[in-house]
Amino acid sequence: MHEIIDITNMDDLKGNWNYPTPIHFGTGCVDELYDSCKKLNITKPLLVTDSGLAKLNIVTDLIESNKIKGLNIQVFCDVKPNPTGDNIQQGVNIYNKDKCDGVIAFGGGSGIDAGKTIALMAAQEYSLWDFEDVGDNWRRVNSQAIAPCIAIPTTAGTGSEVGRASVVVDELSHTKKIIFHPNMLPDLVIADAQLSQNLPAPVTAATGMDAFVHSLEAYCVNSYHPMADGIALESMRLIKEWLPGAYKDGSNLVARSHMLVASTMGATAFQKGLGGVHALAHPLGAIYDKHHGLLNAILLPYVLLKNKPVIENKINHIANFLNLKNNSFDEFFNWVLEFRSKLGIADNLKAIGLNTDKSELIGQLASKDPTASGNPIIFSAEQYSEIFENAVNGNLSE
Repeated sequence: MHEIIDITNMDDLKGNWNYPTPIHFGTGCVDELYDSCKKLNITKPLLVTDSGLAKLNIVTDLIESNKIKGLNIQVFCDVKPNPTGDNIQQGVNIYNKDKCDGVIAFGGGSGIDAGKTIALMAAQEYSLWDFEDVGDNWRRVNSQAIAPCIAIPTTAGTGSEVGRASVVVDELSHTKKIIFHPNMLPDLVIADAQLSQNLPAPVTAATGMDAFVHSLEAYCVNSYHPMADGIALESMRLIKEWLPGAYKDGSNLVARSHMLVASTMGATAFQKGLGGVHALAHPLGAIYDKHHGLLNAILLPYVLLKNKPVIENKINHIANFLNLKNNSFDEFFNWVLEFRSKLGIADNLKAIGLNTDKSELIGQLASKDPTASGNPIIFSAEQYSEIFENAVNGNLSE
């Protein structure tokens, strides 16, 4: 076992980083928005967020304080929890109608994914689905036409602020599609833990577990990427140490700050890839419109069990790094179950209203999801259906 001492002094929890994109980190750094826009030659940004956030003081105050400085912020907030192609088109229409010259992607994964995609699509000739992450579709993008984008996360989960892709629901096919281009990575991130303060405990738990799954799945992908592995391990450790505190006390800025970093790290790590948890969560989110992080949190142990034969060595190393009682798979698995329980995460999908009626369809969609290729075992559609049914019914037998 080893001891790692975390920073607990708020004055030390700040910094300006340049990996994987420029990041301004620390409480109060949201006040740098005006200067950040000026550096990117943004004078009339479109702030993209969801309808709930748009009504809160963290948005209205931000708009007003920057208006006084001379920054004319427009707002688009018609974004669903799982953003749709129609949401993106509406945002693009408003961006062009109001003659905006940049995007502020503000919120959790939905707001930031939508904002990044609107910035991508602001002046493209091809349609959104022409840029789905298949083959070299990304080369169709006119990269010069991508609008500058600043990402401001308000949750610690998706890490979309440092991602080069967005997940968008195609309502015609009821599937989630990954839209990708290297330049979708925001030009700047403003990571201020004050914006996630007092986030409801269930959302804190679900988004925090989302970040944990990102790091865990990335670490278990069968490819050589020690940089991503190192980042994933530290992300998981930070989440183990600090998510409970953020969950119990929404005003705990030290815990919130560490979680904000852990979330960014998880998304940086999963450039290595993801796996079966996400392969199932994507179609479930598209069909049932459930919270992505919550789906990941519930699905995690069921996928872990199916992957056990080929990931035990990696789980041993994770358990050791997390300072668990021993480094066995069973110790780690039981810790995951206990950790979820302390965070109020449901044990099964039935508890959040899902049933097995569409099991076959879910299996087919999961097996075709891009993230399925990163799973340590390439599961068939039938195997994904079985995992899904186990997760609905709470069956954790091997």
